[in-house]
This record gives sequence, structure tokens and C-alpha cells, in this order.
Amino acid sequence: MSSFLLERRRAGILMPLFSLPGKYGIGSFSKEAREFVRFLKEAGQSYWQILPMGPTGYGDSPYQSFSTFAGNPYFIDLDTLAEEGLLLEEELSDLSFSDSEEHVDYGKLYSIRFTVLEKAVKRFLEKLDLDTASSGSAEHGEAKKYSKENCEKEKEAYSAFLSENAHWLPSYAEFMAKKLPYSADFHKVCQYFFIKQWKSLKDYANSLGIKIIGDIPIYVSLDSSDVLDHPSLFQLKENGEPSAVAGCPPDAFAENGQLWGNPLYAWEKHEEEGYSWWISRIRHCFSLYDIVRIDHFRGFDEYFSIPYGDENAKRGHWEVGPGMKLFRAVEQALGKKEVIAEDLGYVTESVKKLVSDSGFPGMKLLEFAFDSRESGDYRPNTWTKNTVCYTGTHDNQVLKDWFLEILPEDREMAAEYSGKSVEELLEMDYVDFFIKMTLDSVSNTAIIPMQDYLHKGKEARINTPSKLGNNWSYRFSKKDFSGDMAEKIRKMTEESGRLS
Repeated sequence: MSSFLLERRRAGILMPLFSLPGKYGIGSFSKEAREFVRFLKEAGQSYWQILPMGPTGYGDSPYQSFSTFAGNPYFIDLDTLAEEGLLLEEELSDLSFSDSEEHVDYGKLYSIRFTVLEKAVKRFLEKLDLDTASSGSAEHGEAKKYSKENCEKEKEAYSAFLSENAHWLPSYAEFMAKKLPYSADFHKVCQYFFIKQWKSLKDYANSLGIKIIGDIPIYVSLDSSDVLDHPSLFQLKENGEPSAVAGCPPDAFAENGQLWGNPLYAWEKHEEEGYSWWISRIRHCFSLYDIVRIDHFRGFDEYFSIPYGDENAKRGHWEVGPGMKLFRAVEQALGKKEVIAEDLGYVTESVKKLVSDSGFPGMKLLEFAFDSRESGDYRPNTWTKNTVCYTGTHDNQVLKDWFLEILPEDREMAAEYSGKSVEELLEMDYVDFFIKMTLDSVSNTAIIPMQDYLHKGKEARINTPSKLGNNWSYRFSKKDFSGDMAEKIRKMTEESGRLS
């Protein structure tokens, strides 16, 4: 297994979809998304890395989704639906999705967004009914009248969508219909809107030379249609409860470890079925993204098993994962695919071997390079070409705060490596200094969070692991994506030999 795009010396920006600016409370597949793509092009970037796009539940984490195949209806652009005649302008005016342009208000989104989408879905289904569509809709206001040809074309596209996604969509729609006061057909049409708009945005990005790096969690949520559909593929008791759940052991960062709560895979059953579920999952991912980052890659080598019902991860133990058997099955079915292995944290020799055998590039974080609690050596001079380097990820402090808040001995370590004193670093533009250190590294691919280029502070942090509240909500403003900022990023990218 090997990479193609990721073998070139290039750069990209990490920014979640929900962090885009826009007028409906959350970033979406809107004109602002296309403006950001043009910003990336102007800035000489090759990649836009996003977070998982699945429908979220309690805690709003994109890593805990109701389905590994479905898309989040929050990302559907309402203006696009209005342009298609599925919503009326007056239905979108005076809607308050959030009290702040800087943060997503998921509570308000939940209470308002679906009622608006319901209107669009009803008009869409009427559009598929040729006689009704040609005369317009009276029940929901005067909607756009469609030609018979237009209706037939939409009907064929929707029928093809239902057929292509028949392996997961019906059960997901029924699963969600039991959670929300909306029909299964409502959820099917929302997924059609999602896929149609996302693929249009991705095609636009690709046309400008921007590739999309998607992100999938290794695990699925217990409260998901995936577990309901395929209980035999997970470690469950007869009553449907997990026998054990996922997490991480105690370490210098978390004395009680991390208790994620996801059901663990019954890998023996996956192997019996030729890893067909995983093949289907990865195939779906590559219908959405150009490159896929798999979170917690070490779990394929060994996974941490915690007894279900425990309050923390202290009693957990390691179990053997599928290793290369899974990836050989995927490659045999799908061919060589470009994958980024998130191999951060405690990495054993067997994990290193799995990453090496797969050929996938692993990850390197500058913020881990000068952490005395880390057992490994993450300093940039130890990085190799077949890696993807970052200043930090969505789970880390923004670079500006990181250097101010790390231990004094860690600041000294960073200063010594840099050939400067701590005082010199604090007096200079240390944020750009460390970005440049990352970009100048030997790693083929460098991805920088947008917060770091903008020198944002702690208010812009995306997620603080193991802490509920104030996560997954930060949003940028239009002024953040200025021509001057694009020029600055382009210059840094060119100086490091990564210009697209």
C-alpha cells in the first residue's frame, strides 16, 4: 500500500465545516464554503482537511455520530434550497439560529433547522409527483413551478441515490424517525440534499486543485444505526449492552485514562465476513473525500478494552486487533487508497510496524515535539518524509496559547532546539516562527490549523478532550479570510517549497 498525492511536498489547512462563517448558525455547503476554497487556492494550498461530517448527538462531537455513513443535515445550505425553489425567502428571514456569530448554538439549531428542512423536503417530494409539481404547492406557499423534464431528471437522480445507498439508508432513516418527529422519507431526502450539495462543493474544490482530506473515527457510537443493523459485528451482550467499551489507558495527560464508551468490534466476526462492513465503509468515505484520515490508528494493532459500566479506564487492558489483514482485504477490494494514519499517543514497536507495513503516512505534531511527558522523540529533526505534520490538531491548544501555557522546562526545551532563549521567542512572533518550523520540516505534507495562521487565542480552540461543553463550536468570520492573509500564507508555503 502506498500514497500518491501525499508523496508530493505540499501544504494544506485544517478547518472544520462548522467553523465556516455564514448566516444560518453553522458553517455549511454555502457560498462562504466556495469563498474559502478560493482562499485556499489563492494561498497556494493543496489540501482542505475537515472533521467527520456525520449527524451528531449529545455533546455535538463529530466523533460520536448516529451513523458512519450519513451526513449532518446542519450542513445543508438553505440558500441553495431556496434557489431550487424548495424554500421561500420569507421562510428564511428573521430566523435566529444563534446569538453569536463566533459559536454554533446547537440547541437552537436542533429546534429550528429541522422545521425549515421539513418544508423543503415536502416541496421536493411534491416535485417528484409530476402533476403536483407542475402546478406548484399551495399548502406550503407558492413554490417554484417545475417543468416535466426537470421533475423527471430529479426523480431519476433521487432514485439512483436511493439505490446506491440501499445498504445503509433505509435502516438509518427508520432509526432517526424513532428519535425525531419526522418520517423516514424526511431523513432520506435530507441525506440526498446533503450528498448533492457536498459533491457539488467537492467538485468545485477539485476543479481548483484543492483536494479534500476527510476524517473518520475508528469506532462508531453505541447509539447508532450501525450497531442496530450489525449487532454481531460488535462486542455486545444478549441484552444489547456492550460487554466492553473503547478508551485509552491512564498516562501523563490523564491519570484515569480516557473512557470513550464506544462498543468494540468483534474482529473475529469481521474476518469471517471478509471485512465486508469495513470495505463498504471505506468505499463510502472515498466517494466523499480524496484522502481519508483514520483516527486512533493504533487500535487496529491493539485496542484498549474497558469493562462496560466502569467509571474510568483504570481496569482496561489491551487486546489484539486485526492488523494488516483488514488493510489487505480493503486494498484487494478497492485498490490502493490514500490514507493518513493517526498514530499519535503511546506508540509501540508493533504499531510502528503496522504503519510501516501499510505504507500510510503517520502524523507528527509540533506541540508534542517539546513535551517532556512524551516518551517518544517528536522533535522535527526526527520526522521522516512519509508523514503528515501539524502544529496541532482539533484536540490541541492553539499555537499561541500552547507556548505560553506549557511547562517552563518544555519552553526551555523548545528554545534550546530553536537556538534562541525563551525571552527572545516571547518577544518575537513565535507563532509564525513555529509554523515555519513545521512547514520547513522534511514531512511531505504539512497541515496548519487556520487558528494558528490567524494567531487566535484560546477562544478559538475546537476541542478539549475529556471535557464536556464549549467544544466543536468555534466559527471564523469573513474578515479572517482576507487577501493579505492569503498572501502571507502563500509566501510561507512558497518559502518552504510546498507551493501548489
